[in-house]
Amino acid sequence: MMKKVEHLGFAVSDIRAAEQTFARLLGQQAYKFESVEREGVTTAFFQVGETKIELLESTRSDSAISKFIAKKGEGMHHIAFDVEDIEAEMTRLRAEGFELLHDHPLDGADNKRICFIHPRSTHGVLVELCEEKKD
Repeated sequence: MMKKVEHLGFAVSDIRAAEQTFARLLGQQAYKFESVEREGVTTAFFQVGETKIELLESTRSDSAISKFIAKKGEGMHHIAFDVEDIEAEMTRLRAEGFELLHDHPLDGADNKRICFIHPRSTHGVLVELCEEKKD
C-alpha cells in the first residue's frame, strides 16, 4: 500500500546551480548530496513538510537522466511514493497489469529500496516506489 508522496524528482543539468535556486525558493539548503553510481547520478535533497524534493544531475552520458534532459530538457522527472512493503507492492502492481522496470528492488539514494513503473503504464508519468531500508 502506498502511504504518501515520498518525493518529487527533478532532472537538472547543473546540480549546484539548481540547489542554489531551490534553496532560495524553499528558504533552506539541501540537507544531503549523494551519488548513486549504478544510476549515474548525483542527487540533492530538500525536506518540505512530509515530502522531499530530489534534484538529479547526470554523471554519465548514458544515464537515464542524461537521456531525459537530452530529449525533454530539465524539469519534472518522477513522483515517488513511500510504500510499506516494496515486494508486496511490486507483486500487486504486476497483477494489476503495470509494467515495472525492475524485477527486484534496487538500492537507491537516501537509504531507500526502489523500483520504477514504466511511464507507458501510468499515462506518461514515471512513478517510483520507495521503501526505507531496514537494518
